[in-house]
Amino acid sequence: MGTMTKADFVESVYQKVGFSKKEASEIVEGMFEIVKETLSTSDRLKVSGFGNFIVKDKRTRIGRNPHTGQEIEITARRVLTFKPSQVLKNILNP
Repeated sequence: MGTMTKADFVESVYQKVGFSKKEASEIVEGMFEIVKETLSTSDRLKVSGFGNFIVKDKRTRIGRNPHTGQEIEITARRVLTFKPSQVLKNILNP
């Protein structure tokens, strides 16, 4: 199987739960909205049996342009990381 899209999530919810496609779409959209809101206001989102989404702050630092070698400032930013749970690791590496 290749890449799973949001439409694939909706289809999976539709088939497994038995809601209408519109209801399944609203559930999936609502879930993603909750995840986005939580990560924008919190540093961590824990999903038991799946893993942790962690927001980390990166400070400003000096980097180099690989083509010219010129030093440039890389601005401070927030990055999202994911650490899978042991359950998920065991599923991926039986």
